[in-house]
Amino acid sequence: MKKEERSYFYLLVLHVAIGVLVFVLPFVTKIYSILLFAFGVYYLIKTKNRNNEALVLSAYVISVEVLLRMTNGMFFNEYAKYSIMIFMFIGMIYSGVSKHSVLYWLFLLLLIPGILLATVTLNIETDIRKAIAFNISGPVCLGISAIYCFQRKITFDRLKDVIGAFSLPLVAILVYLFLYTPSIKDVVTSTQSNFETSGGFGPNQMSTILGFGIFVFFVRLLFSSSKKMQLINGLLVLFFVFRGLVTFSRGGIITGIVMIILFLVVLYFQGNSIGKSKIGSILVFSVISFLGVWAYGSIQTRGLLDKRYANEDARGRKKESQLSGREVLIESELQMFLDHPILGVGVGKNKEYREEQTGIQAASHNEITRMLAEHGLLGIIDLLILLFTPMVLFLNNRQNVFALSFVVFWLLTINHAAMRLAAPAFVYALSLLKVYSLEKPTVHRE
Repeated sequence: MKKEERSYFYLLVLHVAIGVLVFVLPFVTKIYSILLFAFGVYYLIKTKNRNNEALVLSAYVISVEVLLRMTNGMFFNEYAKYSIMIFMFIGMIYSGVSKHSVLYWLFLLLLIPGILLATVTLNIETDIRKAIAFNISGPVCLGISAIYCFQRKITFDRLKDVIGAFSLPLVAILVYLFLYTPSIKDVVTSTQSNFETSGGFGPNQMSTILGFGIFVFFVRLLFSSSKKMQLINGLLVLFFVFRGLVTFSRGGIITGIVMIILFLVVLYFQGNSIGKSKIGSILVFSVISFLGVWAYGSIQTRGLLDKRYANEDARGRKKESQLSGREVLIESELQMFLDHPILGVGVGKNKEYREEQTGIQAASHNEITRMLAEHGLLGIIDLLILLFTPMVLFLNNRQNVFALSFVVFWLLTINHAAMRLAAPAFVYALSLLKVYSLEKPTVHRE
């Protein structure tokens, strides 16, 4: 085992211990969140962001956010987004930004009319600051992260360090979940999203981060050079698949699988004949392993897992809704756009407007239709910027083999979980990096 992998192994063990500690003493996460932010600011100032430490720190925050949320470790709801924005700002001060990042400055500017409109359209009894911050913090975090990352040069090895930073808190979350619900059979009684198997936290968000974990550890598996690390990362992939499936929230798991498929497709078309044959064998092995985990999950849930993904209830009857009722929210937001096509209804107003028109009290689960409803035509322009810019950059820089996977994570996640978590905002920004290496990335499989 190489020195780098040995260090990574010890960090994994440390985060296993953190997972146990947090389960036993949940209040520790409040101290953890304070120390993490303070250390991040100190470390950035000390290193002057010479090696893109801002990216590594932000990646760690992305994964630790769910652990902090599920244990009430944050002193305010948007801790992760604000921490990342501050890390990005400090990084910009020391290492600047690309002069070509004007598109993302425009993206941020186009958000302003919706914010101003909200100050006059939101109900008097509404806490305007909270309503706006809840809905706009995600897009602003994305915009600032994108400005930092736009065409920023980074080595492929350093990008792998960012992937490594993602992985560490994910292990702590996994340990916490196994301690919280060691027996799946005892808590799964229906085909609804399950809070017990999600550590008492929202299954939708837990599924999102576990699906992302499947991708992260799959990448770690492919680029591990020693058999020991291949085994460890391979087992972690299977554990994440299992715990993700039994949340009974489908979006995050489907997203993680699509990310892996896109990643392998990119590697396949960029590799030589030997690399292509390796990818083929990896794909076959992955499918067999996934089916094995699925079979185990089906046994543990007495067949309810199969019914969940077949969109059936516990009795095997087909459910009317394909999207767990989200289509009603989507329809209402599209109607808001049609009623207010230029500037929309204003940031945070969609929840009030929906209740007034339909009587439904629910926040948006879809960032795309929310942008249309709250920002109107300006929201469409912003979405077009977000969608096409990374695609064009990828065509000119194929070294960022993760770019398409990062974009699809953002796109699929905001369609079922909006931007409750900071993850889609920051992960999207990583697709804009200009990656280079002296050698082409190789896949290690022995």
